[in-house]
Amino acid sequence: MPDYKTIADLLLPEVTTSLEQLLAKYPKRQLKGGAVVSRFAPSPTGFLHTGSLFTAMIAHVLAKSTDGVYIFRLEDTDTKRTIEGSDRELVSQLLSFGIVPDEGYYPEGDKGEYGPYRQSLRENIYKIGVKHLLERGRAYVDFATPEDLAAIKKVQEENKVLPGYYGVYARDRNLPLEEVEARVKSGEPYVIRYKSLGDPNQKTSFDDLIRGHIELQDNGMDIVILKRDGLPTYHFAHVMDDHLMGTTVVSRGEEWIPSTPIHLQLFKDFGWQPPRYAHLPVIMKLDHGNKRKLSKRKDPEASVGYFMEQGYPEHAVLVYLMSIANSNFEEWSFENGYDLDKFPFSFSKMSLDGALFDLDKLNYFSKEVLAKEKGMPLVEKVKAWASSYSPTLLEKINRDPIYFSKVLDIEKERQNPRKDYAKYSDIEASTRFFYDDEFLKIKEGGLPYDEKFDRDFIKSFLKKVSDGMSYEDEATWWNSVKEIAAKEGFAIANKEYKANPDSFKGNMADAASLLRVAITGSRNSPNLFEVISILGKDRTTIRLEEPF
Repeated sequence: MPDYKTIADLLLPEVTTSLEQLLAKYPKRQLKGGAVVSRFAPSPTGFLHTGSLFTAMIAHVLAKSTDGVYIFRLEDTDTKRTIEGSDRELVSQLLSFGIVPDEGYYPEGDKGEYGPYRQSLRENIYKIGVKHLLERGRAYVDFATPEDLAAIKKVQEENKVLPGYYGVYARDRNLPLEEVEARVKSGEPYVIRYKSLGDPNQKTSFDDLIRGHIELQDNGMDIVILKRDGLPTYHFAHVMDDHLMGTTVVSRGEEWIPSTPIHLQLFKDFGWQPPRYAHLPVIMKLDHGNKRKLSKRKDPEASVGYFMEQGYPEHAVLVYLMSIANSNFEEWSFENGYDLDKFPFSFSKMSLDGALFDLDKLNYFSKEVLAKEKGMPLVEKVKAWASSYSPTLLEKINRDPIYFSKVLDIEKERQNPRKDYAKYSDIEASTRFFYDDEFLKIKEGGLPYDEKFDRDFIKSFLKKVSDGMSYEDEATWWNSVKEIAAKEGFAIANKEYKANPDSFKGNMADAASLLRVAITGSRNSPNLFEVISILGKDRTTIRLEEPF
């Protein structure tokens, strides 16, 4: 007569390692007190979602701030949803954001002693755990077909009871072991389910690091732990992986809160201490006055690839995400800057209502971050982006990288640095006029001179400025321009102009505008003296003397 061990050996004859032997291969980590072992565990089912980057950043910060360990694990047991190549893209994108795992999965080979870090390569490990439960009667074979499950669900709907495979609805839970043995030997398909001892009428409670004390209905469901393809479900794999890898804090989306009783129950059945859970708020978007989840289908910014294509500096994106992660970050940054390694991240400062994604706020932080970067290091970052996304900008950079660095550094040395662009894709349009071939194209479209000045006066005035203005320093330059403008009928003092506008050609703002348009092709530009200094006297002279 078969017993539990007989059935376990029949189902998993290839598994000869005991759970105790498995545990010996993954010894407890020797870390200092308070060190967090965290993990980010995405599925390779497509692009890296902004919410996933948010989750990875939190896990990374937790480990780094406590001298702990941050793990990258690939959860690919759902083979139907796996997209070829997305594992490489996930790794590449995370690395580009500086979220580097201490150990984990890499396409070219794992890093760390607690792997494999790809679930599809851990099949034997999971089967050891499944066999352990089978041998103790804590798991069983279920032969129910999809049609059988649909029929059970229909009965539950008709009786208006909780749907699922549990209690009297767990059809194969108590099959005689002789029948199980015979049906397995006959080749009948099956899955293996966990035999829950939970009571749905009771409560399971745990302390969430973000939300505090949570009480939920105890799990009474007999969940599938091993599918027909021999791979585990997420629920079971998560428990085994996090225990064997020594995870101490699981930070994940709030959508997993209802599943926590299942996970706690499994940890308890194995006799293992569960990790602490931190269920992160979902990133939301304001849509016509209503909040909704950031959508892969509706919102381009739901994909991390969007920020990369647009050329947002990776650090700026992380700075923004930290601002929605902790409510005190923005105030802290006013005094301390944007070094995330120094920010005292705390779960207690996280919103429970859902973090609201705000593209304008991202642009603000990105401008602030870019304003603090300068010189050749910034040029190299822009060049790296242009290499992938903007061949025309790349060509301009390669003409003269030092010249391009001067263009980027305009007004960077001032107390309030200029903040012209929020992303690398903004740079080309705002700097076109520094390149003579591009400036000629701008001129062909017509320059926006103030229509109150006729063409002959503009030519005459600009020629005189070209002949007489100083290039020595900004103060001397501006005084020379004012002197010429006064002789040509412009009011030096705006007060005088306002008092008697008909007596003047215009004020100094009008005069400066004529110079600005002639030199940059626009009424708005960076500091004009710095522009002239970069262009040089010869090129400035040509633009002033050929203003149309």
